[in-house]
Amino acid sequence: MKKRTSFIGAILSLIPLGQPLIIKTGVVFSTASYMISSPANLYARDAVFYLNRAIKKYDDGDYYGAISDYNKSIEINPNDATAFHNRGVAKEVLKDYEGALKDYEKALSIDPYDYLTWQGIGVTKKKLGDYYGAISAYNKSIEINPRNEDAYVNRGNAKEKLGDYYGAIFDYNKSIEINPKDALAFANRGSTKESIGDMQGACDDWRKASSLGYKRAFKWVRNQC
Repeated sequence: MKKRTSFIGAILSLIPLGQPLIIKTGVVFSTASYMISSPANLYARDAVFYLNRAIKKYDDGDYYGAISDYNKSIEINPNDATAFHNRGVAKEVLKDYEGALKDYEKALSIDPYDYLTWQGIGVTKKKLGDYYGAISAYNKSIEINPRNEDAYVNRGNAKEKLGDYYGAIFDYNKSIEINPKDALAFANRGSTKESIGDMQGACDDWRKASSLGYKRAFKWVRNQC
């Protein structure tokens, strides 16, 4: 089975102090081809048909339709971790966070080493206000894939919520080390520096984020620097 990974935009997470931090999340899309040589292969092919149609519906913004097709794919093949993961992402978009967590946990029971599913659990737990649980999930995602820059950004967000500003800055530093062109990591680090009173550092980071195309950072520089 071939997999391709696509990140689905940024989700705003407002914090009590300073500028809003950005959470990243991802969804794994799977495609597969099967030989039409046996009933078993035809059966598997049907599951993939619904999986791929669900992905298309998700891309078109039809989240309920996507969930319906993921349901059909899972009914045919209940051991497909990707279908559970993707259905969890769709539920998360619809703010069914408890439903999303159940799907992510089911996906991990099939494939416990999917770092994106651990990341999805982290994002969802953070939205539910379980910041320690979110950090634990991000830790696992990073353990599996130490180059997962998004998990560092998201873990930094959760640490910010708990008042661990220096821990958050550490995580943004790690993300920037992996991807020096990550505008969101610079923007978030700037917001955290603002929270500790380092306005010079905040402005420097916001200028960098602005130069990398993050337009909101330009407004922060204009209004506060």
